[in-house]
Amino acid sequence: MLIIGIDPGINGAICFFENGQVIDVLEMPTMADGKKNKRQINGHQMYNELSSRIKGYDNLNINVVVEQVSAMPGQGVTSMFNFGQSFGVIKGICSAMQLPIYFVRPAKWKKHYNLINSQKDASRTRAIEIFPYFSSQLSKKKDSNKADAILIASFYYETYKIDQ
Repeated sequence: MLIIGIDPGINGAICFFENGQVIDVLEMPTMADGKKNKRQINGHQMYNELSSRIKGYDNLNINVVVEQVSAMPGQGVTSMFNFGQSFGVIKGICSAMQLPIYFVRPAKWKKHYNLINSQKDASRTRAIEIFPYFSSQLSKKKDSNKADAILIASFYYETYKIDQ
C-alpha cells in the first residue's frame, strides 16, 4: 500500500510512504503567477510527479491523505482565498487521477505525535527521531513542511494499520 501524505499550500510538501518507510518527499511544485510573480501550485507538474511515482500500483492500493485545512482567524481574505485555491488544485488532481482521498485535521495527527501547542519546527525534530535515515532531507528549518507531510502519511499508516 502506497500512502501519499500531503501538506497543502504553496510551501507544502508531498510524501510517498510505503510499509512504514518514507520513500520520497518533495516540496510542493509551484510556478510564478501574474505580473507580481506570486507563486501558485503547478498542477501540471504535480500531476507528473504523482503519475511517475504511482506507476505499477493499482489505484486501490494507494491512499492519499491530505491535511484538512480551514480558514484561520487573523489571516487576510486574499491569502485565505489563495490557500483554498491550492487546496482545491490538490483535490482536483487527485480526483481526476481517481485516487482515494482522506482528510485528517491538523489537531488529530499532531496530537498523535504530541505536537499540540509546539513550535512549527517541532514536527521536523519528531520526523527525524522517527525516521533518522531521512534526516539529511530534513536538515533545514524550511523542511518543516516536508516533515509535516511525512508525519501525516505516517499517522495514517499507524492509525489505520494498513494491511500490506
